[in-house]
Amino acid sequence: MQERSFDRYDVCIVGASIAGNYLTYLLSKSNLKIVVLEDHKEIGLPFQCAGIISQKLSKLIDLPEEIVLNRVNTAKLVSPSGNFIKLAGNERPYVTDRIKLDRLFYNEVKDNPNITYYLAEKYKSFEYLIEDDKIYLLIETSKRNIIAKMLIGCDGPLSLVGKQLNVKNNVIFASQIRVKANFFNHEAAMYFNPQWKQLFGWIVPEGNQIYRIGIASAKNLNTSFKRFLNELSVDMKDKIDQQGGIIPYGVMNKLAFDNILLLGDAAGQVKATTGGGIVMLLTAAKYASNCIHRCFKEENFSKRIIKKYYERPCSQTIGRELKLHFIIRLILENFTTRDFEIFFKIIKENKIEHLITFYGDMDFPKSLVFKLLRNRTVLSFMFKFFIKNPVIIFKILKLFI
Repeated sequence: MQERSFDRYDVCIVGASIAGNYLTYLLSKSNLKIVVLEDHKEIGLPFQCAGIISQKLSKLIDLPEEIVLNRVNTAKLVSPSGNFIKLAGNERPYVTDRIKLDRLFYNEVKDNPNITYYLAEKYKSFEYLIEDDKIYLLIETSKRNIIAKMLIGCDGPLSLVGKQLNVKNNVIFASQIRVKANFFNHEAAMYFNPQWKQLFGWIVPEGNQIYRIGIASAKNLNTSFKRFLNELSVDMKDKIDQQGGIIPYGVMNKLAFDNILLLGDAAGQVKATTGGGIVMLLTAAKYASNCIHRCFKEENFSKRIIKKYYERPCSQTIGRELKLHFIIRLILENFTTRDFEIFFKIIKENKIEHLITFYGDMDFPKSLVFKLLRNRTVLSFMFKFFIKNPVIIFKILKLFI
């Protein structure tokens, strides 16, 4: 039997995408001894993201120019019949080089003597271990055993850390190609259709006439994607490359456990309206960093402390917004083709575009929702919609019980 090495660390972080790397960076200013496990050989690969992020990104982190490939001036929302509305405002989201973004904070910390990265090494399991009346975690990987005081699950929507804690995310599946084409270079498009109701089809302009075209759905992904490309007159043979991915779908999960917390996709910190989560997870990572520092300062790694300083702040901020995103998605995924057409018509005829432009926010839509519901026509439409779909009301109420 092969002998396995045995290492001790303060913190073990599973997953070296933006969530794990940013948290590592925040913790790197302390004297904590940290190990990061990543099951892929290269950080940032495989590339699995449309890469469009609100400009709040530059307020949360120092964003190097080379990471921003393009800016989006206009959002085009397309109904199942091809009717559309165009929205433009101050948001101007970034189209990013997601591989470079994932590597940004890794490059900042990789030479820190207190931080160790193990690439191409799979996390397998943990168990609690008591030594000198203190609780530790014995963590097994594909190559070694590790003892740590804290374990952080940043290992994606199908998190193995989460699975062992009985935390399971509902997921949808996504497929995307990059292709040279002739769409609008500063316009992102979202195509709504009941056949791929959990999200939408998208066109994201990367720059230099290269576009990321994709779709996400819970079922019939390949069939829907082929149909979508055909409607756009895009030939799969012209693709530069192709990506696939898994997106958490729902609201934020439980985050706090004894000696353990979940962050990012593993925690379901993803907007159900767009499938994006960078702004949410960066915000959550700051709460996580503060919590971890407190745990070590107080030598207390209990679920109660982690819940107080991490889960509760997340729930009271991004958690509330994520619930609203999910409510919006519940409504949209139950729209019929006729509902989409009526709603788009209401927006055009009532000149509501300016409201969406002024109050629209990719990450925090509460102000816009309240403004829309003050419009009598919108309110009447929604009232009739809920009368036809009472089950949605029960699903919404369940979120707050």
